[in-house]
Amino acid sequence: MSTPSASEFAAAAHAAIERVSKEQAEGVVRAAELIVAALAAGGIVQAFGTGHSEALAMELAGRAGGLVPSNRIALRDVVLFGGRPLETLQGPELERGTDSAALLYELAAPQPADVFVIASNSGVNGCVVELARLAKENGHPLIAITSAEHTARVQPKHPSGLRLRDLADVTLDNGAPYGDAVLSMSGGGKACGISSITAALLAQQIIAEVIARIQAGGGVPPIYLSANIPGGDEHNRVLEARYAGRIRRTA
Repeated sequence: MSTPSASEFAAAAHAAIERVSKEQAEGVVRAAELIVAALAAGGIVQAFGTGHSEALAMELAGRAGGLVPSNRIALRDVVLFGGRPLETLQGPELERGTDSAALLYELAAPQPADVFVIASNSGVNGCVVELARLAKENGHPLIAITSAEHTARVQPKHPSGLRLRDLADVTLDNGAPYGDAVLSMSGGGKACGISSITAALLAQQIIAEVIARIQAGGGVPPIYLSANIPGGDEHNRVLEARYAGRIRRTA
């Protein structure tokens, strides 16, 4: 077994990016089409991920170069906005159980035209699957980003036996291997997870395709400017006002 190195990880990341870009190209287009249709109908993007998959939601909602009509749902919302005690955030049960999904859905207050994008590398934790189930039960299109290899090798934690991919209209494979880590260590085991990199890639590819389709139809994409350039705050406030009360911007 080898000793991990920066260059070895860079090579693995490059290979994963090339593979995911090629293999998921059709799915990215279909995901973008769902989002464009939602925006045209007055909807927004509801983005959710737990653990490191929250980074996917952060790629989609509230960042420079991203879509203004986007709301980031986070597990901590049940405490910040839902009135549950701080201790609720301790331990893995919040993510693995199903109890908080209904409150998260209620707090997001989605409108009928909203589209959900949910990321989970394993795709089996109860909260993720239950929120996906609620989204579909209420008629929302659902885009899932998960590891096809990992989710196929683990047991669902949702009582229905469903995985995230089972509920989605479009499923994108982030290309991560079972266990996520890609570099073998001399003492055994693997290190250096890849899913955050490939999920961010897919998120930005979706946004690029959304922008292309809006512009092709003669529209102006509602895109954030960096708040750290002149005029950025003013530009963003004007766009955010269109979605007042529907998009949440918290840490």
